[in-house]
Amino acid sequence: MSGTLVYMTGHEDIKTQPNSATIHYVISRDGTKIGYRQYGKGKGLVLVQGTMGSIENFRQLAEELANEFTVYVAERRGRGISGSTGKNYSIRTEVEDLDALLVRTGAHYVYGLSSGAIISLQAALKLPSIKRLAVFEPPLFINNTFPKELVDRYENEIAEGKVAAALVSAMLAGQFGPPAMKFMPRWLLIAFTKKILSAEEKEGSGAYIPMKDIASTLHNDFQIVEAMNEKLQTFKDIKVKLLLLSGDKSPTYLQTAVAGLAKLLPQAEYIILPGLGHSASWNFDKQRNPDGDPKVVAEKLRYFFSASSR
Repeated sequence: MSGTLVYMTGHEDIKTQPNSATIHYVISRDGTKIGYRQYGKGKGLVLVQGTMGSIENFRQLAEELANEFTVYVAERRGRGISGSTGKNYSIRTEVEDLDALLVRTGAHYVYGLSSGAIISLQAALKLPSIKRLAVFEPPLFINNTFPKELVDRYENEIAEGKVAAALVSAMLAGQFGPPAMKFMPRWLLIAFTKKILSAEEKEGSGAYIPMKDIASTLHNDFQIVEAMNEKLQTFKDIKVKLLLLSGDKSPTYLQTAVAGLAKLLPQAEYIILPGLGHSASWNFDKQRNPDGDPKVVAEKLRYFFSASSR
């Protein structure tokens, strides 16, 4: 696909502090502007964000990898510095966005997290420019476990402007947060979420996208996940070198999905990271993400993506 497309490229380069990353833009096939941060120097590696994330969530991981790779952290459409999702949003447009970035940068390595992992797996089937791919826990539901009622509830609540309630429904659907959440009364979860949103509005979110803004992007992630529901077999024809990562503290459905991919693709490397969960590759942040451990994830990625030179 990438061989037949022609892309316009942006030239805005903005130095950011303190990490000395630069911000660039590329125009995707449908005209949407896609922003990305660039770190380091070396072979090109693109990081594709997942649910509730932006380029800032991958900052520490990118910095860990920047000594050996030129790391490109993509801002998915509909978020932060990128353009809107557009009228014809689908996993296809997400793959086209990734294709545009690969063409622009000449990168051949990709790492995808969560819904970004699904996009990356689909891209590996379509884009010959991808030579090596690592994914962390794509939410590929199997055995009729897709939480449709909670996803539908999220859609209704976000459409009605009930952001806190929608976030609670989304967190329960994806099993984000501590396992104890599912035993807490819904009214208490909503009240707690409202408190967080209020505090963020008062104090600001720093370099992160505010939760009230990122909440609406869950619609896109759920659209991708639902479209790939019960379609694990779709990826049986992946031929690129593949690394499958999972944490033993992650929700069971995510561990099951990665194990299913490992069985489907026996040539892939499969690593379970002890003591880590789904947000391991995000920034360590005592308040926002105390379970982040990007150094450990970077170690596995560094070894896998450097293997071609050994």
